[in-house]
Amino acid sequence: MDHITFLVAVVIVTALAFDFTNGFHDTANAMATSIATGALKPKVAVLVSGVLNIVGAFLSTEVAKTISGGIVDDSLVSPGMIFAGLVGAILWNLLTWLVGLPSSSSHALFGGLIGAVWVGAGSHGVHFDKVVEKILIPAVASPVVAGVAALIATYLAYKLTAHGRKDSVTKGFRLGQVASASLVSLAHGTNDAQKTMGVITLTLISAGALGHDAGPPVWVIASAGLAIGLGTYIGGWRIIRTMGKGLTEIQSPQGFAAETASTTVILTSAHLGFALSTTQVASGSILGAGLGRRLAEVRWGVAGRMVAAWLITLPAAALVGGLSASAVKHGGNFGTVVVALVGAALAGGIVLLSRRNPVHANNVNDHHEVAIRTEPPATVGTAA
Repeated sequence: MDHITFLVAVVIVTALAFDFTNGFHDTANAMATSIATGALKPKVAVLVSGVLNIVGAFLSTEVAKTISGGIVDDSLVSPGMIFAGLVGAILWNLLTWLVGLPSSSSHALFGGLIGAVWVGAGSHGVHFDKVVEKILIPAVASPVVAGVAALIATYLAYKLTAHGRKDSVTKGFRLGQVASASLVSLAHGTNDAQKTMGVITLTLISAGALGHDAGPPVWVIASAGLAIGLGTYIGGWRIIRTMGKGLTEIQSPQGFAAETASTTVILTSAHLGFALSTTQVASGSILGAGLGRRLAEVRWGVAGRMVAAWLITLPAAALVGGLSASAVKHGGNFGTVVVALVGAALAGGIVLLSRRNPVHANNVNDHHEVAIRTEPPATVGTAA
């Protein structure tokens, strides 16, 4: 434990804070459709999802190894660089949560880390071939594959139940959604909790506490699983609203099809060590399910904003991570403190701003737009 310095401890805590934001940011991936169709009550849904995220964290470590020894050169990385990258990822997660955009927590993490290492160690510190192979190609392919699978599954679901009683069909698929949504939660824990495991493992390697190419210790797996599970239980209601009501009006057959497609893609990629975005997979599945139902309305404006967020997530987080790494590199301990204080102030400001227009379990299904009120509400008696 001599290698666990104060800075390393701060980085580990910051990584778990990111893991927590990843949990509430991505709750929608597993439970948005089940909440939207009424298959699960909102608070029950986030509880089930949180527990299964913790369980899923113990199923694989292949993605964690990709993070800790794949996309960056662990021999050139310092705990300060990792801290800077995490700051960029956390701020991007909070900002997109504020406006209800289901952007990729994974790409925020990758972007922050890549930007910080690039500034801190030079471009040779980033393995760009691995970034393309393990991150960029899956980012393009995974939502397309999931969307096509969900489209076909939705079409078949309606085709096979065309002559059934509507209430019986709805009830049957809602029961199916309980299982399929649970599997998405399990898959999310398997894929996303590993990313924080990888970051903490990379930190321990850079500090000399672990050897190069080491896998995550058991305590790292357990703490990462618990952090993402707690975040999931908090419930990212703003993004749940967008994914459940914003892209298309989801019916239970579509929800079952979307969740099943998401689970298949996420678990397969986790087994292969591809650090894909579960948000993109789930969004692609929901969009495919919307296209698979005849006469279903797909809100392309919302879809366009989501895609735009996907495109800028990695470079935006890289920019913040790079700026933070520059402050840490040139300012030493003082620079690290400044980055921490500025990051905390911005995070606190975002949380306070979200309270102007709260979204919670009781109003998550009311409508699909999430607006940020910039003026206080009118008092009683004020003329309209």
